[in-house]
Amino acid sequence: MIRSIFCAVVLAVALASPGSAASLAKDLFGAKELPADMRPATYGFYSKGCFAGGLGLAMDGPNWQVMRPSRNRRWGHPAMIGLLQKLSREAARDGWPGLLVGDISQPRGGPMLSGHASHQVGLDADIWLTPMPDRRLSVRERETLSATDMLVTKAREPRPVNERVWTPTHAAVIKRAASYSEVQRILVHPSIKKKLCETAGRDRAWLNKVRPFWGHNYHFHVRLRCQSGSPQCKPQKGTGRGDGCGEAMGWWFTRQPWQPPKPGVKPKPKARDIMTVAALPKACRAVLAAQPKSPGQAIYSAATAAMAMPIPPLPRRRPDR
Repeated sequence: MIRSIFCAVVLAVALASPGSAASLAKDLFGAKELPADMRPATYGFYSKGCFAGGLGLAMDGPNWQVMRPSRNRRWGHPAMIGLLQKLSREAARDGWPGLLVGDISQPRGGPMLSGHASHQVGLDADIWLTPMPDRRLSVRERETLSATDMLVTKAREPRPVNERVWTPTHAAVIKRAASYSEVQRILVHPSIKKKLCETAGRDRAWLNKVRPFWGHNYHFHVRLRCQSGSPQCKPQKGTGRGDGCGEAMGWWFTRQPWQPPKPGVKPKPKARDIMTVAALPKACRAVLAAQPKSPGQAIYSAATAAMAMPIPPLPRRRPDR
């Protein structure tokens, strides 16, 4: 109750004085614990927006477990929550033991207190490249367990894929995610993209959606297209044609992308650290001010999935994987 009153006061001050320090969007969106009780819609761009009517992914499902629960970032547009459910089922049929789901979005999106620049409109999700273990993890384990680095640890960037940890099922789960029409793109480390290019065989159309980007050596990032019913969602430029392999990958394997900052050059502040509510789409003010959904309405129930698909026994895996 006290926290709710405090957040309401902070929000009132911020909206009255959009340029003040109190109006930093990350503070206001980061304080929200539940989604806005509104019709599902996204507003703005993936790195500058918010969303309403979100759903939360249950901590445990038939073929998934949510990681880092204390961050409260297991929320997304209903289309994203549905996509994760579908991927978890179909990837299991492909031989992937289950999804360890990392950050999706905050309950109402917006810039985060730490971490991502994107994940603001409920259409982004990180999926660990660590296969789900053959047991349910404790809350402590979900907070402290490290994801698997898929690259050779002591090599110079761009580090190659570590053949001791990479398996064909890693490629299969990424391919499965890329196969969905609602997926706009998938981000992976350049060396993982290179590995996928080398092993894809003749079926290569899905590689077009898999894009190289810094930092994605522990997880892959799934991004959905703007959804119907969200006319104020700003789409991202398409991925063009071709599989994105060969010469298209050349720049990533030069020294230029991996150069450290020049000495004495002060880094620019991160957008999330200076972005105010006034900088976001106007609809985000209504999203912040809206009444929250009740927990029962907000969290997707794993029991619902069980009605459609019986919960299988947890898969057994080799202990070194």
